Amino acid sequence: MDVLLLLLLCVLLVGLPNLAIVESRRAPVLDYFEYCAMSCRAYSASLEEFGGVGDGTTLNTKAFQAAIENLSQYAASGGSQLYVPPGKWLTGSFNLTSHFTLFLHKDAVILASQDENDWPVIDPLPSYGRGRDTQGGRFSSLIFGTNLTDVIITGDNGTIDGQGDLWWQKFHKGELKYTRPYLVEIMYSDNVQISNLTLVNSPSWNVHPIYSSNVVVQGITILAPVTSPNTDGINPDSCTDTRIEDCYIVSGDDCVAVKSGWDEYGIAYGMPTKQLVIRRLTCISPFSAAIALGSEMSGGIQDMRAEDIVAINTESGVRIKTAVGRGGYVKDIFVRRMTMKTMKWAFWMTGNYGSHADDNYDPNALPVIQNINYRDMVAENVTMAARLEGISGDPFTGICISNVTIQLAKKAKKVPWTCTDIAGISSDVTPAPCDLLPDQGEEKIGACTFPEESLPIEDIKVQTCTYRRNL
Repeated sequence: MDVLLLLLLCVLLVGLPNLAIVESRRAPVLDYFEYCAMSCRAYSASLEEFGGVGDGTTLNTKAFQAAIENLSQYAASGGSQLYVPPGKWLTGSFNLTSHFTLFLHKDAVILASQDENDWPVIDPLPSYGRGRDTQGGRFSSLIFGTNLTDVIITGDNGTIDGQGDLWWQKFHKGELKYTRPYLVEIMYSDNVQISNLTLVNSPSWNVHPIYSSNVVVQGITILAPVTSPNTDGINPDSCTDTRIEDCYIVSGDDCVAVKSGWDEYGIAYGMPTKQLVIRRLTCISPFSAAIALGSEMSGGIQDMRAEDIVAINTESGVRIKTAVGRGGYVKDIFVRRMTMKTMKWAFWMTGNYGSHADDNYDPNALPVIQNINYRDMVAENVTMAARLEGISGDPFTGICISNVTIQLAKKAKKVPWTCTDIAGISSDVTPAPCDLLPDQGEEKIGACTFPEESLPIEDIKVQTCTYRRNL
């Protein structure tokens, strides 16, 4: 069956599941349903079977931990799945296991505890050398996993609520002892699916796969106040073969931020993000980008393919941010069929994004930015077409912009393009780009390439899985 047709079938299955319901005094308990996933499981259980109480006030951390520990025994004999029924399930941080599925009912809410004692403190990421908010450690993410194989977090649009306001206030007041937790973080893992969920009010980043491979993030809705600090949507970080698709993101920071470590720590760790596919993304973020590359990119970013992106009331469409001391590279970037409405900049590249992990970065570590391709785009109500600023003595090269029409706002900047320390070409771009991007003429309208061969992550298929209470 064609992959797109199978995905459509799975969406229909999620929206209209085949349900058998066993009545309970507390809430309907699903005895059987179907959903789509990369892997199906032989064993099933409900969180209520391990003492979970979905009243919004009872702490369920031990129930989640007990359920997952019990279900881990089936990893080698068909895997297992944990069903989160309707209700509000208050919990602190908990860890997942391999060959495992966490499934949220559409009326289930995993509610993050606001007590710091429910969030273990763990070491900083080795490619960052320190926490993002503070020096030293960081709070473990709400749903966390490390060194896993075949792990799935999905549902029929159930909700994970980070109750982030308390954390945002601590951040603004400088009261944080450790870096804020994320909602979902999977580390050192392979074959990961995060799909069909709504994530709201994260304390910081929402979805953070790191040091992992074969990651699919699909059908996710992410919502946070547009003024909330660092509530990035999806941040693939030092990952190989990642697919992000069919997501809707409203956030206070970049909707997708591609990363690979910070300054000397990222250089030493040396693990790039590569072979990344982003498609059918809708983004609203008035103070940040739809897609950002960096600023922590010291391990390198290569071969990103983004298409069919919609950015509305977003500061910039595609942004590359780096600086002297970052090292690393951003190269072989391909973006096409992007629609932008009410933007500050359609395109923004900066080599002066100067925040550093510490003072030990190498001032001779210059980033390489090359082969950046944008084509087939339209934008309207834009303050400035582009702000492209490379680094003196280290220009950004191989920039290609083709078949792009940008309609400027009534109060647009008088000069629509600013370009320094860059080199490249353009073709059929309105308004006319700067002299550093000379027009090649309409006969070269297809000058900016987009790879036609698919990446391995695009061929990963889903299947119809079932849940039956059998424990």
